[in-house]
Amino acid sequence: MSIIIIEQKHIEQDDLKSLYDDVEWYAYTKDLNQLQQALIQSLYVVSAWEHRKLIGLTRVVGDGLTIVYVQDILVLNAYQNQGIATLMMQHVLEKYKDVRQKVLLTEEAPDVRHFYEKNGFQSCDKGALVAFAKLD
Repeated sequence: MSIIIIEQKHIEQDDLKSLYDDVEWYAYTKDLNQLQQALIQSLYVVSAWEHRKLIGLTRVVGDGLTIVYVQDILVLNAYQNQGIATLMMQHVLEKYKDVRQKVLLTEEAPDVRHFYEKNGFQSCDKGALVAFAKLD
């Protein structure tokens, strides 16, 4: 496997659509211009490529000093469970190692919980923290 990790915010819409649709995140691909602009305006974007094929992406928002929020982390279905998401997450955690608050919101599933816990995240249902979200 010849996968490379790249820090870049400018990714072609066709590549984004293929990745986001593959993982069934259709809400993002309803407006590809908006998705592409969201990446450009993000604090940090790291992507995984095999040759010229986008196979994974992690997007971070926040101030980069006191808080970062992992907004998106996704990998093509055919490439999942091969360590690609972990590799991208390691890039994020290393880049923001001095930031105290690293936050994310995701759906509940055993494999999802395991992934984030092995990367050092703690669920807010296990401790003194509480999380709130307003989704429209």
